[in-house]
Amino acid sequence: MLADIGYVKLICAMIVLAAACDIAAAQTVPLPRPRPFAAVVGVPTPPSKPEAPPSACRLRLTPELAVAPSLPPIEGPGECGAPDLVRLEAIVLADLSRVAVSPPAMLRCTMAEAVVSFVRADVAALARDLGAALRAVQNYDSYDCRGRNRVAGAKTSEHGKGNALDIRGLTLADGRFVELTDPQVARDFREKFRKSVCARFATVLGPGSDGYHENHIHMDLAERRSGYRFCQWDVRDPEVVAASVAGSVPLPPPRPKVEGLRGTKP
Repeated sequence: MLADIGYVKLICAMIVLAAACDIAAAQTVPLPRPRPFAAVVGVPTPPSKPEAPPSACRLRLTPELAVAPSLPPIEGPGECGAPDLVRLEAIVLADLSRVAVSPPAMLRCTMAEAVVSFVRADVAALARDLGAALRAVQNYDSYDCRGRNRVAGAKTSEHGKGNALDIRGLTLADGRFVELTDPQVARDFREKFRKSVCARFATVLGPGSDGYHENHIHMDLAERRSGYRFCQWDVRDPEVVAASVAGSVPLPPPRPKVEGLRGTKP
């Protein structure tokens, strides 16, 4: 009887051991990879979207002219957005020296190309008239999704389309910073700069335009059906600015004359 019980226990132990071995073997055998969902349901996998070829502007704006890597296009919100976007970091002059854009400007390629041409052909030469080579253009604002003059509810600014650049001034090789709206800067330089920028861009706004551009110059390539160009920048003399500032501060009313008081004059 005891021998039978022992035999049964031995059989049970062997069964348990065999089951354990089967489980271990099943865990060590790799299962096939799951098939993609599209293949399971019979839906074909969509092909990857081909990369758009470079635009004509992108092909023209070569490293020999500017440091301007391409950026992904921006779409929205609202009317904001810019296709064919670049990051304009520097302009390469004819002598291979670089003029930094500080900080780099985010612009659509056609606007960047216009800025590069303007700096290479005109601004660099104007800077030399001041006695030093051009080293940097100060970017006051480039792409910015907002209304005109940052007014809530206003029409979308050209900045919101990557089609505008605001600049405050230029840095020269001798360390000087030339502020374009500073009346102390040579008037001849400012007059020539104004004439040049207004000939190249569709809109130019500066001091005297609308009260929002007293300390910088706005330029853009706004597209108008009529082809109308708008240039409003008063090149002011120091005396005019001083008189304007003085006129904006109200003076106290004169005291009335009081006859008969000691020390008063008739």
